[in-house]
Amino acid sequence: MVQKRKLIEVALPLEAINKESAREKSIRHGHPSTLHLWWARRPLATARAVLFAQLVDDPSAHPERFPGEDAQRKERERLHGIIERLVQWENIRDEKVLAEARAEILASTDGNPPRILDPFAGGGTIPLEAQRLGLEAHASDLNPVAVLINKALIEIPPKFRDQPPIFPGLASSQIREWKGAEGLAADVRAYGTWMRDEAEKRIGHLYPKATLPDGSKATVIAWIWARTVTCPNPACGIEMPLVRSWWLGKKKGKEAYVIPSVVPDPTHPSGQRVKYEIGREPAKAPTKDNEGTVSGRKGAVCVACQGFAPVTLLRADGEAGRRGQQLIAVVSEGKRQRVYLAPTNAQAQAADVVAPDNSVDGEIADNPRWFSPPAYGLTRFSHLFTNRQLVTLTTFSDLVSEAREQVVKHGGTPAYGDAVATYLGLGVSRTTDLSNSIVTWSSSRDQARNLFSRQAIPMAWDFVETSPFAGAAGDLSVATTTMAKALEGLRPKNPGQAEQADIGTRSLSGYLISTDPPYYDNIGYSDLSDFFYVWLRRSLRDIHPDLLSTMLVPKVEELVANPYRNNGKYGAKKFFEEGFRSVFARARQSALNDFPISVYYAFKQSEADGDGEASTGWETLLDGMIRSGWEITSTWPNRSERGGRMISVGTNALASAIVLSLRPRPEAAHTTDRRGFIGALESELPDALRKLQQGQIAPVDLPQAAIGPGMAVFSRYAKVIEPDGTPMAVRSALARINEILDQVLNEQEGDFDSATRFAIAWYRQHGYETGKFGDADNVARARNTSVDTMDRDGILTSRAGKVQLIKPADLPTDYDTLTDQHTSSWEVLHHLIRILETAGIGPAGQFLGASLNRDDDALDSDLIKELAHLLFRVAEGNKWTKDALAFNNLVTSWPEVLDAARQAPTQPPTVQGALDFDEEADS
Repeated sequence: MVQKRKLIEVALPLEAINKESAREKSIRHGHPSTLHLWWARRPLATARAVLFAQLVDDPSAHPERFPGEDAQRKERERLHGIIERLVQWENIRDEKVLAEARAEILASTDGNPPRILDPFAGGGTIPLEAQRLGLEAHASDLNPVAVLINKALIEIPPKFRDQPPIFPGLASSQIREWKGAEGLAADVRAYGTWMRDEAEKRIGHLYPKATLPDGSKATVIAWIWARTVTCPNPACGIEMPLVRSWWLGKKKGKEAYVIPSVVPDPTHPSGQRVKYEIGREPAKAPTKDNEGTVSGRKGAVCVACQGFAPVTLLRADGEAGRRGQQLIAVVSEGKRQRVYLAPTNAQAQAADVVAPDNSVDGEIADNPRWFSPPAYGLTRFSHLFTNRQLVTLTTFSDLVSEAREQVVKHGGTPAYGDAVATYLGLGVSRTTDLSNSIVTWSSSRDQARNLFSRQAIPMAWDFVETSPFAGAAGDLSVATTTMAKALEGLRPKNPGQAEQADIGTRSLSGYLISTDPPYYDNIGYSDLSDFFYVWLRRSLRDIHPDLLSTMLVPKVEELVANPYRNNGKYGAKKFFEEGFRSVFARARQSALNDFPISVYYAFKQSEADGDGEASTGWETLLDGMIRSGWEITSTWPNRSERGGRMISVGTNALASAIVLSLRPRPEAAHTTDRRGFIGALESELPDALRKLQQGQIAPVDLPQAAIGPGMAVFSRYAKVIEPDGTPMAVRSALARINEILDQVLNEQEGDFDSATRFAIAWYRQHGYETGKFGDADNVARARNTSVDTMDRDGILTSRAGKVQLIKPADLPTDYDTLTDQHTSSWEVLHHLIRILETAGIGPAGQFLGASLNRDDDALDSDLIKELAHLLFRVAEGNKWTKDALAFNNLVTSWPEVLDAARQAPTQPPTVQGALDFDEEADS
């Protein structure tokens, strides 16, 4: 049976997908990621686009409906248009757009789309987007924290879809129709506020208000503490503060910092102590020489005697329990700004409470790569919280079950009570990220910096204790309100299922896989998530007894290359590679014939060898999949970071992730030799490359995307045999693919006009620098043109025996493409860059439209775009970064420029005219 190629295997509007994926990072309100923290989530936009393209046929699969390349291209552009609308955040609840996407999926699957499974579900992005597209979504993960997040996203909301809230008076107070999870969201918000208010009645006295300089009272937002050790100098012996920075606020005009001073104290064995005051004069602010007292790598300096305490002493004192802490500043509410106050005895004594006996427990993993605190004596999770924080969090945790009882009392079913309680338990867990003693203060933003600002638990010397009752970060009602906003956006059409399962043993039969597997050794999910798990277990064990039965998160089966768990670096590498191959071999056995699976992969891990630096994770992924019986049919770079960084094949700094599509390789696949492999590449890569260039793909992403069709050739063979009789390695195959890519791009030069062919050749040798006239004359004659002609046409300057191509910025601003008798692709491209950089999309489109309306068969929009791709490759290879950015920027803006060209009048703008054009548009 002939397999229908899917859109993901041919072309994607990659730039539109990447643009929206990057934009998501700045969206907080209502984003599902705000339900609970998880590490390295894939963007929603990417997952939505990938699933759509994984299921929808490429037009080339229906030659009877779309005969010829032009018809297929037009239909492909229509499908790309759906994706472009589908990935926009504003359309996430647009039923018209979603219905259009669902209709395409049904048309390509004969009305019977497959069940979608992500067996490494993590933060739930892929199952959630499958459900949004009307598909039956299944999520599984070994990690119970991930499973709970997925239940909260795809399993619970459909069960209570379109139901009104049951919190007293809430439904009747609003005459409205409750859609999707809106009613559930309203209850989560209401019962979260109830929990917060109940907790304040019980423990609010532990968080007293502050007295301002004018004698009024103000709510405290945070208390800033410094850990202390006894100065090792016998003549001093003071309790020396360990402070990373004395700065509190660095905003101009609102500067504030802590001023430490040594004062007598007869109650202390040393006879003295450190007093803390607040300074506000920028001229007397801390500098680099006195910004703090401690460096995690060196040690600490005593503020009293300037004696030095090495790191070994800091660790020894911590392990022996000899470390203390002192309040160094109080942060309270003010009129549109923070008010920093010196500490008082009353504020310090309010925190002096006994830790509860029934708090959390569990040992922090002994892995210094991700966890620094154990080296300083903080070996258990309870050590990461102050006693006051432990009292508060256990109070909130106990209130989860009380809130469940309230839900049932108010008329909810026990199942609904469990559902609401699950979100409240996640809310308590969520607050711990800002309610622990590793939280630090951001002096540039005047706010607390959460623990997991990166994928690790570092050591913190001066730390922040946030208030749970200040209506700011760390307040439970703030957390549950944020969660409710995310829930309100969920309007599931189909039920979903999330379960705890080991990918190595669970059934994969009957599912279409789309997954984001672990990234070699980048993130220790199980060790990190223990931090949340201990609180989730305490709050929700009665509701999810099977899921939360173990003391800590299961780790033995976790598919991560962890040298601390797998007998060193070699053992970790072997464990991961064997496990990875096993997983994808099992997936191969039960794969659906009609669809490719999709796999995301991102990595940073690299190692150097005799051939230079190579990504072990990337090669392991490709090799493991090919050896497991898979054929790789496409590779798509997914960038969720916006910026101008150039990414090259062969470097370790690749895209944020690579999305691969894979098909089962036939059992009867044959073997070929190197010559046969290269011949197949030379035959197939040009057409695939042309389709990639026709799509919205940035030149910076082209090399990675070209790996897809290249690896499709390599992986369709059982083996590719080298001349010495050994099987070709993945690294060697990648090198051959890159060589053919360069060859194909170079061969495209033959499609251009003679002046453009000259300019390409001259640019490759000299860039925009000067060269000799004689050399230029030889190059020009070989391409049936002349230096003088190109000088007159404004492509280059020829003066005193020197020839130089004209940069876009140096081109004349009054150039008129309609009156120029010899316009070339090179000229149009360079004027486009000039206008785009100085005047923007609209004027650039107007210029392009006018150029394409010339009576000139040599000008073609595809050729101009291909030229930008080619020149990017040349600039990147020569490390001409500014040039490369200009070419890349034009291609990434191409869809908008082309749209503007179709709508614009034919008269091309000058730069001044272009500026007038913008002003008129603004008015």
